[in-house]
Amino acid sequence: MKVAILDDYFDTLRTLPCFAKLAGHEVTVWNDHEQDVDRLAARLKDTEALVLFRERTQIRTPLLERLPKLRLISQRSVYPHIDIETCTRLGIVVSSFQHPDTPSYAAAELTWGLALAASRLIPQQMAALQAGKWQMGVGTTLRGKTLGIYGYGRIGATVAGYGRAFGMRVIVWAREATRARARADGWEVAASKEAFFAECDVLSLHMRLVDATRGIVTAADLARMKPSAILVNTSRAPLIAPGALVQALKAGRPGLAAVDVYEREPVLDPQDPLLTLPNVVCTPHIGYVSRDEYEVQFADIFDQVVAYAAGTPTNVVNPDVLGQQR
Repeated sequence: MKVAILDDYFDTLRTLPCFAKLAGHEVTVWNDHEQDVDRLAARLKDTEALVLFRERTQIRTPLLERLPKLRLISQRSVYPHIDIETCTRLGIVVSSFQHPDTPSYAAAELTWGLALAASRLIPQQMAALQAGKWQMGVGTTLRGKTLGIYGYGRIGATVAGYGRAFGMRVIVWAREATRARARADGWEVAASKEAFFAECDVLSLHMRLVDATRGIVTAADLARMKPSAILVNTSRAPLIAPGALVQALKAGRPGLAAVDVYEREPVLDPQDPLLTLPNVVCTPHIGYVSRDEYEVQFADIFDQVVAYAAGTPTNVVNPDVLGQQR
């Protein structure tokens, strides 16, 4: 099959052991980011199997309708960036393994790294040192502080374990069924959402972005946070009401933020409001960006391509397409 891979910025996949799974297929790898429909349609006009890096490129109806040879989209995890109903109508199989038992340890580690970086002012101290200054302020330690996990899924549970290892009190807030699971696992659950935001010294978001969670963190929630608190977001920016985080940081509650995700990506404007605030640590959506994580994820993604080519598609998220696929 003719396979196209989008958004492999650093041409990493060819260097991974799992890339050998595509031997025998005609593979084209694109290293830039392109969202223009006309240019994407031209690039992908002969593509039969499309491999995606998570949600980097939106695969919407206007593009799909211009790809007559496309038969498979293979990726991993959630798929809000793909018009699934259109894929089904056009006979395109969407395979996406949901990895129910394996959290992204890379994302959990970055979450913890951001919490440490923000609490100890590591980027600011480094910038001061590079500017010829010796120490620019005083950070805080995490031991004895309260870590809040908002959304107790696979990554949230892993980050909770990191907090415990660092001697923090860990509390959880989530929907009712998830709170019950957290209790069963031995974690403390906050008395209310209001108390949760008020008590946390570090509050980390760990939810999927769906209609029910979009804007779930409001300006009022942020206003309840301590002036010394840190908000960490390695999940999705739209979990927070639009513009609310910038305004909250300017108002001083919370006092610090560490973010890996943004309302519009990629962020290429150095004057983006979050990038210009002195009390924010920013990274460019690298939560899952590690060689180890890529090997895990793309082994699954390439297995889906191989299975489809063999006539036995796996992890199909639009099963109605089966029997009528291209």
